[in-house]
Amino acid sequence: MVKKQPDRAVLITDAARSPDEQFRWRQIRYVTMMSIRAACLIVGAILLSVRPPLLGLWLVLCAAGMVFLPWAAVLIANDRPPKSKAERAADALAREPKPQTSLPQHSAEATEYLTIDLEPTDTGNWTPAEQRDREKS
Repeated sequence: MVKKQPDRAVLITDAARSPDEQFRWRQIRYVTMMSIRAACLIVGAILLSVRPPLLGLWLVLCAAGMVFLPWAAVLIANDRPPKSKAERAADALAREPKPQTSLPQHSAEATEYLTIDLEPTDTGNWTPAEQRDREKS
């Protein structure tokens, strides 16, 4: 009689995102950050025309956003999510050196060698040299 294993629930919340979903999420973050950069440019132009108090400070903040955000957007867009414990464990196992197996060692005297000696015949077939020598004698 075969014992049936109880059905176990699979938690899909622990499943990793698919590569397509990860790529799409990185695209959204990149476009959002670059949109903020464009907004910094527009706000800087508006500030120049309005000339509010502390204009220099506002322009420095807008310039910093226009310089820093593209760099950060590229880094974040090319980043992948952190590896799970299972992925790190699998990588660690893959890096462990595998034991090297060697062939059994035999002495030269214990090794038998097979020599194949064939000669062509008039019909185009090949015959062993021993048979050829028997046919000649």
